[in-house]
Amino acid sequence: MLIEPNIRLSRILRNTWQVDIIMIISCIAAYLVRTVLIRHHFEIPSIIPTVLGTAIAFFVGFNNNQAYDRWWEARKIWGSLVNDSRSWARSIISYVSQGKADDLQYAIVKKRLVYRQIAFLYALKARLRDAVDETYSQYLEPHEKEEIKLQGNIANAILMQQSKALQQLEKEGMIDSFRFIEMNQLLVKLCDAMGMTERIKNTIYPTAYIYFTKAFIWLFVVSLTLVISAFAGVWSIFLGWLVGFVYVSTQINGMSLMNPFDNNSAAVPLNQITRTIEINLLEMLGETNIPEPVKPINNEYVL
Repeated sequence: MLIEPNIRLSRILRNTWQVDIIMIISCIAAYLVRTVLIRHHFEIPSIIPTVLGTAIAFFVGFNNNQAYDRWWEARKIWGSLVNDSRSWARSIISYVSQGKADDLQYAIVKKRLVYRQIAFLYALKARLRDAVDETYSQYLEPHEKEEIKLQGNIANAILMQQSKALQQLEKEGMIDSFRFIEMNQLLVKLCDAMGMTERIKNTIYPTAYIYFTKAFIWLFVVSLTLVISAFAGVWSIFLGWLVGFVYVSTQINGMSLMNPFDNNSAAVPLNQITRTIEINLLEMLGETNIPEPVKPINNEYVL
């Protein structure tokens, strides 16, 4: 996620240089075609780029709105994961009674339940980013890691372990039925959040919108160059590229939000959010070995 109020020109050029080259070549070709072939026969009506420009504005605006909606929904879901994770740890620390367990066993039980929540978040983050990340394993016992090794969805398997552990607490009388129901509701909410993130990730943005927007921008740039070359001469190449650059930059900026869980500067900062929850939960347990918060990269963005 970008944290700078202004986007550096170098970043814009890095994201658009390939399209810029294509547009410049297209503008040169359009200028040469009009100069050599067309101008002696007919003039291109100026209404053509006018209509195309208006249509593209609607396309780009619609695409950007929909892409931002996906990004914002993803951010809200992870915001709920932050709250539910803290609520889970608070419930474990405050509501689980010692029962017949000795002090050491009691501390271990609470620690394991909170540690599994941290493991769940790291496993979910890795799944959403299609990354090989074994960070979650450091918060699981060896037998727990063996149990989930063959599972396709590790985050879901960890939630299953949490559910079994919660049932065992109720069976041993360490929580009453009312608290069992309330804490089980937290697990349900965590499962719901996991499902919503997977829905966003697995639902591909309609390809037709992206394809036609790119095609219309190219047609617009070519037709604009053809029209203004009658007045601006060779400068129509630069002007055609400049207007096209505005449309392309706006479209690429919106499309960078289309996949909010990608590991890039515009995506939801899963590393930062997960680390924040990890720090909060470890502090609630009274741990002393607390990791450092995720720091911005080049003071420009966080992942």
